Amino acid sequence: MDLLNTLVDKGLRRELPTREEALAVLATSDDDLLDVVAAAGKVRRHWFGRRVKLNYLVNLKSGLCPEDCSYCSQRLGSSTGILKYTWLKPDEASQAAAAGLAGGAKRVCLVASGRGPTDRDVDRVAGTIKAIKEQNEGVEVCACLGLLSDGQAERLREAGADAYNHNLNTSESTYGDITTTHTYADRVDTVTKAHAAGLSACSGLIAGMGESDEDLVDVVHSLRELDPDSVPVNFLIPVEGTPLAKEWNLTPQRCLRILAMVRFVCPDVEVRIAGGREVHLRTMQPLALNLANSIFLGDYLTTEGQAGKADLEMIADAGFEVEGAGEVTLPEHRATAGGGCGSHESAGCGSHEGGGACGTAAPAAPANEARTDLVAVRRRGAGTDLAPNA
Repeated sequence: MDLLNTLVDKGLRRELPTREEALAVLATSDDDLLDVVAAAGKVRRHWFGRRVKLNYLVNLKSGLCPEDCSYCSQRLGSSTGILKYTWLKPDEASQAAAAGLAGGAKRVCLVASGRGPTDRDVDRVAGTIKAIKEQNEGVEVCACLGLLSDGQAERLREAGADAYNHNLNTSESTYGDITTTHTYADRVDTVTKAHAAGLSACSGLIAGMGESDEDLVDVVHSLRELDPDSVPVNFLIPVEGTPLAKEWNLTPQRCLRILAMVRFVCPDVEVRIAGGREVHLRTMQPLALNLANSIFLGDYLTTEGQAGKADLEMIADAGFEVEGAGEVTLPEHRATAGGGCGSHESAGCGSHEGGGACGTAAPAAPANEARTDLVAVRRRGAGTDLAPNA
């Protein structure tokens, strides 16, 4: 396909695909799917070889959130039955992180529910970062604490944080349909603050919330302009008790097309398969490693993931290798100079087909079969007395 040859050439040059080209990737047929994966895989291997970076989530504070994000099981008024607990102590968080690091993770993502941290919360997280780094040489730590106030990103950086995650989630035009207690602009502001403070910016999306192809392309193009080093791609986990519990819009093929589109738009960025891969990619997960170079190991914030041992076996069986702690994830031009995903157009970790023509919306995909059997609330690890999954 001429389209795929063009996109591979652009990816190797870090050149931005047009909006029409990105839409065309999402509109490709199932008959062409393996060609799409092979083309995006060339770009992935050019920048990242066959390495897979492992990341591990530690939920520092679960539930009790005043925000109304429709996709989130920790939202205001949630009736999901998830674990609810206040801040873990630094030694508890460090112990939880150790399980993931023992399983091969090189980055720990410290997440806390809520609108954003108070200054006292930043001090608390700073102590946790110190505890983890003192006990684990070379570990990367990413914080995800919500909206940042002035000066907080700098304080996290001084405390030893390497990165900050805050996802855009969906396009600006539809953001108000998903969340009303803060704005899309608030999220952009936090990513910009993190970047300006010298933290590695991590920002991604959630697919499967009923958005259009245009929404997906718009949010990924917006992410490229923000220039994060890593882009987590979440696939909505429709947890019972949330407003989006009935949104089963994804198929494994759809997920692969989305990941391919993200790789073409952000060719030299760490693309991470985040929440929902087990639920929606299912047996196609190994194929997705040809598109993404990073995954979360084990469980997510409030739901259970694939067994950590199975993750490691999947990576090996697919012909990939776990990225070592001493290896640099990003290509040299990004790791040493903060180079962008393509040209620098901006100043500045985390838990959806048809044959439409270029530039037009593809017809909505048929609803995916609801696989509620694959959604299990986390009952182990942080906040419990049971061993974590890592």
